[in-house]
Amino acid sequence: MINRKFFFDQTKNRLFGGSLSTKQVNGLTAILNEWEANYSHNDDRWLAYMLGTTHHETGRTMQPIEEWGKGKNLPYGNRLKMTKDKNGKRIPYIDTAELFYGRGFVQLTWYENYDKAGRKLGKDFLHNAAGVMELSNATKIMFLGMTEGWFTGAKLSKFFNPATEDWKNARKIINGLDKWDLIKDYALRYYGSISYTL
Repeated sequence: MINRKFFFDQTKNRLFGGSLSTKQVNGLTAILNEWEANYSHNDDRWLAYMLGTTHHETGRTMQPIEEWGKGKNLPYGNRLKMTKDKNGKRIPYIDTAELFYGRGFVQLTWYENYDKAGRKLGKDFLHNAAGVMELSNATKIMFLGMTEGWFTGAKLSKFFNPATEDWKNARKIINGLDKWDLIKDYALRYYGSISYTL
């Protein structure tokens, strides 16, 4: 098991300026709990990279957030699917009034991704998009999305395995190379905070 005292002491000082709010502790704890329950047989760099990504994507609140602007002027901020028709136009959806702009730890977007997340978790996110904001749901979506390659097709095992350590290109799991160096720095600080109790 991860040494929680060491982890929180280290992250508090190395990533949060010496203090952690209750919400930050709750978010970090949810991620550690999910890792230990279902993923701890994997590479610790996966956990570190997910923590670094969450740190960046949530503005270090470590809580699920809604996208600024709620998809305004973006295709997924309208009632359009990611899927395109034969003419290259996005297909509208009519089965729900929800808009599928970015929500959660990793800013889940698009009708298809909310549908996939709902099917995986046994929830109806097509008719309750705000459900992805619940801490347990946001945590599971991040883990599944980043380990299975939901968002861009890229997944953690491609960038962190016995033969590879690629903190730069791991950003492609979520968003091209946007801010990759900043997220690498966060992730390495988290990685240095992971220790195990005997």
